Amino acid sequence: MASAMPYRRFGRTELALSVASLGTMRFTSQAMAQQVISDAIAAGINHIETARGYGNSEAYVGNALNALSVPRDRVYITSKLLPTLDAAAAEQAIDASLAQLNIDYLDGLALHGLNTDEQLEHVESPRGCMTAVRAAMADGRVRHAGFSTHGSLDLILRAISTDWFEFVNLHYYLFSQRNAAAIALAHEKDMGIFIISPADKGGQLYTPPQALIETCHPYSPLGLSYRFLLSDPRITTLSIGPATPEELILPLNLLQCGPLTAEEAAALQRLKLQAEERLGASQCQQCYQCLPCPEAIHIPEALRLRNLAIAHDMVDYGRYRYGMFENAGHWFPGRRGSRCTDCGDCLPRCPEQLSIPDLLRDTDRRLQGTPRRRLWSD
Repeated sequence: MASAMPYRRFGRTELALSVASLGTMRFTSQAMAQQVISDAIAAGINHIETARGYGNSEAYVGNALNALSVPRDRVYITSKLLPTLDAAAAEQAIDASLAQLNIDYLDGLALHGLNTDEQLEHVESPRGCMTAVRAAMADGRVRHAGFSTHGSLDLILRAISTDWFEFVNLHYYLFSQRNAAAIALAHEKDMGIFIISPADKGGQLYTPPQALIETCHPYSPLGLSYRFLLSDPRITTLSIGPATPEELILPLNLLQCGPLTAEEAAALQRLKLQAEERLGASQCQQCYQCLPCPEAIHIPEALRLRNLAIAHDMVDYGRYRYGMFENAGHWFPGRRGSRCTDCGDCLPRCPEQLSIPDLLRDTDRRLQGTPRRRLWSD
């Protein structure tokens, strides 16, 4: 399999995590989960992430670790619970996670999907779930607390600034760098930084279009994306979420740290130049000044998907993500471009003077597909 696994300090938790973390959302059977976990540990992965909302994942992980006789100090285990839970329900959820995993403590516990202002306000109330999290930390059932988020950059920055959390699970990718300021602030706060789903949500890079393959050559799109992330020493670990042992092989052979080489930087520059050439004056620069939209259209995200479809032929990825609009609640907020009423509210705020209503209609024509929901409903 891969060469020696690199490890990095997970912020002020002081945990030394493998730069690949094993995500377990896609486990569908005990036998397959056990084989994946066995191969991952053999390859040097020492961090396993699960969640109350991932179907039977916690039980699969707990049973596998027991069957494999993995010493408790050999792996770090993180689980997640919903921030909408009140203190009493959160207390029960923590104990249920420990029971399912068959362990005495969690190395990490994250609030799962801290996505809205209301959730952020709720968790710190006297009856909110942070009361239970702090109690579990005080008695040793939880070692470190963090949060995962699909929320706006403003919300993420406010959550980081509370100083309640020691780590954060972020969406930040080669093809979506909106959360760069959150990376910077989390690093300033000495938080561990865990990148969520860089292969899938970062562009479905395990099945890239031919145009993207050619532009990235001699690197694979997934390999170049991993290098973009791991060349940043502020980032601790990337999630990989195999459903089978075979799906472990490719990512484990792409985990290289250190600064970008001149050749890698040149490949990234080719991606940038190709986007400029193909999109021309219609390229959305992702400044977000067009929001809020009176019709609640997530204009920047819709136009980001248009950018990628035109620049790099990432149409399948665009349809996959565009189909989430209006079907995934606060996990993927906003409405489709077809909801545009030509009110013109966004036009004077766009520094690029884009014809946003026309671009939204074009996006909808290109990317409308089968509506999609999240794999697990929380």
